Amino acid sequence: MDVVLDFLFNNIVFIGLFFVGWIFGRLNEGDHIKYLDVAEKELGHIVVSSERFYQPKISDGTQGVLVMGSVVIAQDFFKMIIARLLSVFGKNLTTYETLLERARREAVLRMKLEAQFLGYNQVYGLRLEVTSINLTGSMVEAIAYGTAVYSVDNPRVPPPLPM
Repeated sequence: MDVVLDFLFNNIVFIGLFFVGWIFGRLNEGDHIKYLDVAEKELGHIVVSSERFYQPKISDGTQGVLVMGSVVIAQDFFKMIIARLLSVFGKNLTTYETLLERARREAVLRMKLEAQFLGYNQVYGLRLEVTSINLTGSMVEAIAYGTAVYSVDNPRVPPPLPM
């Protein structure tokens, strides 16, 4: 019993900081997911297609433009400790799954924002690339890119000004 009390007493600061960091990391991730939900609804009028050779019916004088969005997202240190422990037992690592989901959604969202800023209402030929930044996998970069056009089939956004 004395060994357990000594261990807890000697490591109380580390254990306390671990749980505080874990709680704030979860809150931050939850806020990011809520932000993504709201922003995706606001940009829902921009149609995105991953079809490579599909070309929507575009308005006269509209040129296709490359649009892209990129993001680097890191997972908090405390969730990565838990993921490492779970990987020893061969468990499903939802920590990595949520990290990748958030990165992909944010990259597509930023791509849609660029298309909207340029006055386009459709992106086709969407491609996504995700890569790990460091060896532990706690940071990933996601890039989404495609060809933005103004489609007459989706007239919810006014056509872009001629250049």
